[in-house]
Amino acid sequence: MNPHVAGLTNAEIVQGQGEYLLPAMLHMYAEPLALVEGDGVRVRDADGNEYLDLFSGILTTSLGHCHPRIIARVTDQMSRLGHVSTLYANAPQVEAARRLSEIAPGRLKRTFFTNSGSEAIDTALMMAAVHTGRSEIVALRMAYHGRSLLASNVTAHAAWRPLATQVAGIHHALLPYPYRCPIKQPCDDSCAEFYARDVEQVIRTATNGRPAAFIAETIQGVTGYVVPPRGYFPRVAEIIRGAGGLLIIDEVQAGFGRTGGKWFGIEHYGVEPDIMVMAKGIAGGFPVGATITTDEVAASWTGKTISTFGGNPVCMAAMCATLEVMVEEDVPSRAEERGRQLREGLLALQARHPWIGEIRGMGLMQAMEIVGDPVGKEPDPTRAKKLLEATREEGVLLGQGGTHGHVIRVGPSLLVTEGEIAEGLEKLGRACGTADA
Repeated sequence: MNPHVAGLTNAEIVQGQGEYLLPAMLHMYAEPLALVEGDGVRVRDADGNEYLDLFSGILTTSLGHCHPRIIARVTDQMSRLGHVSTLYANAPQVEAARRLSEIAPGRLKRTFFTNSGSEAIDTALMMAAVHTGRSEIVALRMAYHGRSLLASNVTAHAAWRPLATQVAGIHHALLPYPYRCPIKQPCDDSCAEFYARDVEQVIRTATNGRPAAFIAETIQGVTGYVVPPRGYFPRVAEIIRGAGGLLIIDEVQAGFGRTGGKWFGIEHYGVEPDIMVMAKGIAGGFPVGATITTDEVAASWTGKTISTFGGNPVCMAAMCATLEVMVEEDVPSRAEERGRQLREGLLALQARHPWIGEIRGMGLMQAMEIVGDPVGKEPDPTRAKKLLEATREEGVLLGQGGTHGHVIRVGPSLLVTEGEIAEGLEKLGRACGTADA
């Protein structure tokens, strides 16, 4: 037993959480799981059970658990300087920002660091308002952008929007959801124009016609890895910029090579954002959020701003080490190759289990939508939960999503191996057999 947990069992840790932490905190499983150790894609709970982690802390341990390069860099930095606020410059922050600018699309260069995706979203929205002198925001239905007051209002899931926290001036357009497209089935790239025109209609009818920005995830995470048609973002970029607003792209989950072949999801659409937001996998598990923009937009922010912990030298050291390894390992290419293997395996499972309505995603960001039948497409959260519990019994950790909790999400470390993907698919296959019953 790890001495750092003082011999506590899984049940004792969970009991302590129930006594001292907010009851609103979610658990993935019916019997909560307390993880205490990790190495690569392997994690262990307090009772000594080992799991293959194919959800990577909600796509956050991007290089696996406890990567030695990150540990070494953080340990060295801790021995030198542990904390300064943004009132002082620090070399790791400059280095992290430089490395980020080298892989960011187009003219994106100026970064402000925070501690989380929620804070980075808030920064992006305020930045757009400051630059344009406007306040109205257009977002997408079913989006998830964070848990702060502002981020939860651009979020469009009832369960993630606490009561009595409405912020005026936020409007939601239709989500491009190909599997449930109301225009035609199968949905194709021609549907992009319909969804883009809905954004235009929202601007014309629900706003004053002068929006500050349109914000969207390139691939919606919480909704279950919904991928818009190829022509969607280019048309939306034209529409929002034609109205004088900015394009904000949320890459918190889809960034850093995860979609395969590109560093960021939006690059698959050939669009350069005015502002881009990142977090999660950016520092291999350390708390870093980043908002990056152009020189022009950055220069508009002339008022005061500060972050006590944003750009913390220890977290920045972790980010630098993470980006170094990502570049050396060419994670966009790795994600493309391993993502192809993963998708082929999931499609094979779909062929055997008709309640798997759709396999979707890009790279190492793949999902299974679970339905009552493939024709009616009625969400089946009961079977999805049964499948999730069965995967835990098989020793593999996956994620859940969808507006009804009916989507199973797969998002392993970007360094996952061919053998580990094969092992995960084998275990998932057995779990699907259990869910058939």
